[in-house]
Amino acid sequence: MSLIVAARFETFDAAQAAAGKLFAQGWAEDAINIFFVNPPGAHDRYPVGGDRAVDPDAKGAQKGAWSGAALCGAVGAAIGAGLLALVGGAGWGLVVGGALGAYLGAFAGALLLAGRGKAAFPSLAGDAPPAKVRPAGVLLAVHVEAGQQQDVAQRLRELGGTDVERAQGRWREGRWVDFDPVEAPQPVTPGDAPPNAGAPMR
Repeated sequence: MSLIVAARFETFDAAQAAAGKLFAQGWAEDAINIFFVNPPGAHDRYPVGGDRAVDPDAKGAQKGAWSGAALCGAVGAAIGAGLLALVGGAGWGLVVGGALGAYLGAFAGALLLAGRGKAAFPSLAGDAPPAKVRPAGVLLAVHVEAGQQQDVAQRLRELGGTDVERAQGRWREGRWVDFDPVEAPQPVTPGDAPPNAGAPMR
């Protein structure tokens, strides 16, 4: 795997200007790759679109539907029983009231819990903090050796790059061929020790 340092630029012109200055400093053209990263959710990793197999905002909807159906079904059945006692006749009021209450309760319960930042049921709340999402923009990636990580990261910052990150990836014919836009970036901060990059794959 190769060691890669990358930074985000607002425009292709800014990234190309930064690349030109790196070329002027002796970097080879096949060591620099510029490409656009789509906004989160727009990477079309699935045939129907989107980046995830499961919508994170749907978390809790199933439990909310069951809870709402049980609660409102019981309330509807009680109302139906009360109407039955008042007007007499067959027990259809009990059945219809229970069914209608269960239907409306399931619908309301699912809507109540789906997409909530704070789940109504503690067991549904995840303990892990959300992973950092890579913002959209133009990424300038540089294939570096282990000892060059900090110097290149600092130079990219000086040239206007933001969100400087490092990665282990496959670099072939001047391109970062296995770039994953959904994977959480690993920021490069001053003093970071570079990982073992191994032999570069060109």
